Amino acid sequence: MGKPRVLVVGTGFAGYHALRTLERVVPPDAVDLVAVNPADYLLYVPLLPEVAGGVLDPRRVAVPLRPKLPRTRLVQAHATGIDLEARTLSAVDVEGREQELAWDRVLITCGSVTRLMSVPGVAEHAHGFKSVAEAVYLRDHVLRQVELAELADDPVERRSRATFVVVGAGYTGTELVAQGVQLTREALRHRSGLSPDEVRWVLVDTASRVLPGLNERLSGPAERVLRSRGVDVRLRTSVASVSATCATLTDGGEIPTRTVVWCVGVRPDPLVESVDVRTLKGRVVVGQGLAVPGHPDVFAAGDVAAVPDVYNGGAPTPMTAQHAQRQGKLAGANLAASLGFGPARPYRHRDLGFVVDLGGGQAVADPLHVPLSGWPAKVVARGYHLLAMPGNRLRVATDWATDVLARRQVVRFGLVPEAGVRLSDADPPARRA
Repeated sequence: MGKPRVLVVGTGFAGYHALRTLERVVPPDAVDLVAVNPADYLLYVPLLPEVAGGVLDPRRVAVPLRPKLPRTRLVQAHATGIDLEARTLSAVDVEGREQELAWDRVLITCGSVTRLMSVPGVAEHAHGFKSVAEAVYLRDHVLRQVELAELADDPVERRSRATFVVVGAGYTGTELVAQGVQLTREALRHRSGLSPDEVRWVLVDTASRVLPGLNERLSGPAERVLRSRGVDVRLRTSVASVSATCATLTDGGEIPTRTVVWCVGVRPDPLVESVDVRTLKGRVVVGQGLAVPGHPDVFAAGDVAAVPDVYNGGAPTPMTAQHAQRQGKLAGANLAASLGFGPARPYRHRDLGFVVDLGGGQAVADPLHVPLSGWPAKVVARGYHLLAMPGNRLRVATDWATDVLARRQVVRFGLVPEAGVRLSDADPPARRA
């Protein structure tokens, strides 16, 4: 008999940290580690808004997997199905070839995808924001609209091209609109045909405050920063439909625009639908040890898992990077325990607070639930990211230092085609929720 094979599906925060733990705890000759993921890097999603804003080089948020996981065999492919009885995983590689991988233990950490909620026109005309390609494309698109607005003679076209709508005032949407304002201001520094007053950023959310999922003491300071920069914050409303030139709101208002960014939320990866396990709102139900009830060789963690939170009455933990990282470490340890290496433990983690970087010298944070804003929060936010990032720390810190000492470079490359990031291609109608 050969070594048991542990198959990890997805190398986001949960999958990556599970593999790091397995490589540390389990001897090299005791297990065969295999990871299935379309890309050969871990994407540090929390810093994507800074890529879109032109602060960070896109490579800074992509941590190469092979140097960090030397014992893991990486299969670059999209997982399409998991057969629990046959103990196999079906996948399609980067060239469209189908393959099947056997496993003795499997950890499902395939994460989440954009949630569209079937709003008319969103899939065809809105932009998503979950990948490096989407962040780079959005930056180029915003700069292109500024240029075209400056050249437009028609006042209606000029106004619509210079208006940018971000839907969702959560963590991502708030940071994105904050960075977007600074990007367009920098783009106008050497343009005389378009004034800063003509460029408009709109943040829309059905909630009664920005950052509705975070500490209420972060909302007020964050909203004040956005409004002081001229952001039009629209609360208790959302987008009813989107066309190529207009966003119609649920309150009946219309915003002429060529740019709608969809940051409403995420849902578990549709791969879960192929697995014969119990789910809760699309997430795999697991016990406190992250194993699937009735399937001791199947584990799940991160956004795709409904992990009971013992500090919140057993409700599923939120879909955050903080939980995914810690669940990944525990999943790796408990997988090792199932192979005879070390003890198994339940998942217990109290939120240590959140950080929201608002660009420039502004941020809000609540480390250990102590609310901070301004430069103190900025230091905490950047310190947290440098500690949390698995790699590229020096490069990120260098880009941040450069941004303080010199103006950001406003360059449009046009390398990512719209067809490569269109939401309708990333999330076909049959999969939308």
